[in-house]
This record gives sequence, C-alpha cells and structure tokens, in this order.
Amino acid sequence: MNAIRAWVNRCRRNLWHGLFFRILFGERHQGLILPGTRISPSTCIEHEQFLHLGDDVFIGHFNFIEASAGVRIGRGTQITNFVSIVSHSTHRSVRVAAELSGQDLKEAEGAVLRAPISIGERSFIGPHSTIEAGSTLGHGTLVASHSRVRGVFPDFSVLAGSPAEVVGDTREADEVWLEQRPSLQAAYARWRAALSSEGTDR
Repeated sequence: MNAIRAWVNRCRRNLWHGLFFRILFGERHQGLILPGTRISPSTCIEHEQFLHLGDDVFIGHFNFIEASAGVRIGRGTQITNFVSIVSHSTHRSVRVAAELSGQDLKEAEGAVLRAPISIGERSFIGPHSTIEAGSTLGHGTLVASHSRVRGVFPDFSVLAGSPAEVVGDTREADEVWLEQRPSLQAAYARWRAALSSEGTDR
C-alpha cells in the first residue's frame, strides 16, 4: 500500500511539474516573437500590455510583475524567483484616501504613487527582491537576494540591502573571470562597446 501511495505521489508531482513549472523557450509579446525568452507559468503578470520585454529574458517561478505604469526589462536579463516588480504603490492611499466617495478627486491626486520601471540589459535580479515604482537599473546590474530597490542606479551596479545601495561594480568580477577565459573576451567587449555607442555606459 505504501509503495502504491509513493508511486501515485511521484506521478502527481511529475504531472504538476510538467504542466505548471516547466519553462519553455519562446514568447510572443507586443506583437514580437521572442524566441529566447522564457517565462514561468507560475509568474503573475498584471497589466501585461504595459510590460515591454527584450529577447533572451528569463523570468522564473513565483514572481509578481505589476506593470500598470510601465515596466521595461532589457534583453538578456534574468529575474530569478519570488521577485516583486511593482510600478505603483497604494501605501499612502490606504490611510489618507480611505473615503473618496463624494470627495473632490483632485484633492486625492498623488495618493497612489505610479511611476515606470526600467531594468537594463543583462541584469540579474536575485530571489525575494522587490523593485519599486520609479526605479531605473542600468545595464549589467546585479541585485542581491532580499533587496528592496528604489531609485536610479548606474550601469554595472551591484545592489544590496533594504533599502538597496550600490555595494560594488559587476565589471570588476567580470574582468577577473574573463582573464581566465580569453575566448569570451571579444564578445563581452563587443557588448560593452555597443552600450557605449548608445551613450548608456556610465
């Protein structure tokens, strides 16, 4: 009996994994075919029409993306697991605008904070992190796990903390790693040069 129960449980887990946790290459978004982009079926996206994705983006399990004010995720970026990206906040309105019926709505302007979010190319957002409304992360940014990010940060920032602060530069670790792998240096240099030509390499 125990052997049968174990077999049923294993079959059930495999079926659930195949249906709800398998991440496949290929998305169609904003009319574009993104062959290298992968989004977990367990990720919740609200206001998807305001989400703009580059190709080769990876969005893992159990993430929440609220894009009502606009969210842009650059090419090659990885959003790991249990990440929240929220382009609006109601923390003020739940207190000061609790009773809006019959009130002058101009008085309530600004009670809900809304601002777009931009995450640059080839960034990495660690698990259990929150990207708040109005944040801009430059290309090549690394966000450490459990970080709360609010603000504008330059390219190649290493961000950590709550609130997150710049604690390093990803180029330093990249250069050490690439010294031992000469065959990859040219591709990395081409990517850096392309960013510089766009005026984004700060």
